[in-house]
Amino acid sequence: MFEARNGILYVEDVAVTEIAKNVGTPVYITSKSLLERNLKAYRDAFKNSELLYAVKANNNLALMKIISRWDFGADVFSDGELYLSLIAGFDRRRILFNGNSKSEKDIEMGINAGVNFSVDSLDELESIYEIAKRDSKEVEIAFRVNPEIDPKTHPKIATGLKESKFGIPHDEVVKAYEIALKKERIKPIGIHCHIGSQILETSPFVEALNRMFDIAKKVEKLGVEFEFIDIGGGLGIDYEGKGSLTPKQLSEAILPVYERRLSELNSEPKLWLEPGRSIVGNTTILLTKVNAVKRAFKNFVAVDAGFNLLIRPAMYNAFHRVAVANKMEKEAEEVYTIVGPICESGDVLAKDRKLPKVEKGDLIAIFDAGAYGFAMSSQYNGRLRCAEVLVDGRRWWVVREAESYGDLVAKQRIPEWLF
Repeated sequence: MFEARNGILYVEDVAVTEIAKNVGTPVYITSKSLLERNLKAYRDAFKNSELLYAVKANNNLALMKIISRWDFGADVFSDGELYLSLIAGFDRRRILFNGNSKSEKDIEMGINAGVNFSVDSLDELESIYEIAKRDSKEVEIAFRVNPEIDPKTHPKIATGLKESKFGIPHDEVVKAYEIALKKERIKPIGIHCHIGSQILETSPFVEALNRMFDIAKKVEKLGVEFEFIDIGGGLGIDYEGKGSLTPKQLSEAILPVYERRLSELNSEPKLWLEPGRSIVGNTTILLTKVNAVKRAFKNFVAVDAGFNLLIRPAMYNAFHRVAVANKMEKEAEEVYTIVGPICESGDVLAKDRKLPKVEKGDLIAIFDAGAYGFAMSSQYNGRLRCAEVLVDGRRWWVVREAESYGDLVAKQRIPEWLF
């Protein structure tokens, strides 16, 4: 869906130069066809499983609307993500409210919306119980388990390690179900874990699934009838051109285990998964313009996008492929480091990349920016957040307008005594 034509990078049938001319830079550009190809790959691989889109990866409403129409549920981590999911048309009965530190406001909203909860602690269980009792509502829950499994990924996105802040230790969670069963209006129906993100091997998923079945067998003896076993998401994408797992490869690894171990239970829980990055990650580029080229300790290419728009390289030392989008036919000549306009030395988007000769005014495309790109953006340094564009064949739409200066002050108030 991204290819060079006459030296210009195209997203489907639209030249990025056309979008830059009309919308400006920086700008996120998403391929609808690639998004739907990824959705179809999951649907084909997991025909009888429940797929919940991890909204944290990308919460653009247009993309979420497309995803919901492919019969996905939603994994949400806040009241804001729940709000967006309901607007986008996700079935509230197939929304799981996740999170390790839910406020009473979060819980009230989730209960009133009628969604399922992944309960992260006994304190949270007590809050859900008190609010459900007060409002005469029944709440269906799963407990999130800390399975103590190493997903072999970056430490900051490993969520199932023993030292992680997420979930109830796997050797204590049976007691949590026992407590929940004694509370009226609380109905345990599932069990949940999430071991991390950008995982490139199947073995951690298999280990997590086996751990969930081991626990489910014990919990069933308390009288719980499981409706689902949720092993979260985390399937990685191919940022560096070294290959990655497909949804089909993941299903071939875990579905035989699920089907074999299902016979060990009295109930028949459905398998739930929460893909996010592998749905949206490779669908999107961040297009940014060169403001200056400076030859110093390195050849620095200063562009108009910084870590306020794409924080992954600064936060995780993450690698993203880059290209000079208006010189796709040119041979690579020199090594450049691409940096943004933020007043931090860590504002580096790509280190030591061999590229065609880069000049002021060129366009740099940063690939695989659809997950944890705009979703993690900020207004740091007073930088305005950029527009987002959706491309479908030859047509394209602005699906999020670029911010204006008014957005910097929209919620601020100056006391009268300062005038």
